[in-house]
Amino acid sequence: MGEGADFLLLERAGLPDDLRWLAEKYPREVWHAHSNIHGIATMWLQRHDMFRELGGMLTNGIGDYREGRLTAPEFARWFAPRLNHFLGHLDGHHNVEVHHYFPVFAKAETRLKRGFEILDADHHTIHEGLERNAETANAFIRTLQDSEDKQRFAADAYADENSRLIAMLTRHLADEEDLIIPLILDRGRALGID
Repeated sequence: MGEGADFLLLERAGLPDDLRWLAEKYPREVWHAHSNIHGIATMWLQRHDMFRELGGMLTNGIGDYREGRLTAPEFARWFAPRLNHFLGHLDGHHNVEVHHYFPVFAKAETRLKRGFEILDADHHTIHEGLERNAETANAFIRTLQDSEDKQRFAADAYADENSRLIAMLTRHLADEEDLIIPLILDRGRALGID
């Protein structure tokens, strides 16, 4: 796979034009009304909506703490289980995609193979972001017994890392949906993935 803006997760504005032919045939506006929107497509969209919601909750939660609406102990009790749930489920979801779904999809439509390579590269970038997110979150949680200045500095570091992860995830989820959902709508049950 070559280098370029089309491949860089935080620099691209969407999938390259040569991978969007099915998305143009099946634009987002028709997805839920389409007769082939069945099990796996619905599950895919629901899972992605869950990740968007959890990411938003974490972003809002750190904002509440930074603005003084939650004390450090309140925030720690609220934050840790939600972060663990988010990071664990996202990593598991990506593993299933890479090892099961992407090979099936790429085989079903070889013209989209490069798209699945881009999504797989995204997963590696996002995994690195997940690791950094977990590291900065743990560093922040360790400061909750320290001075307010240390807490604020660590909270700022986590908020920055969380913003970066959410930006990556937002771009990736949209691109993944634009590649996969139209393929499912086009091929339906013939993909053999239900």
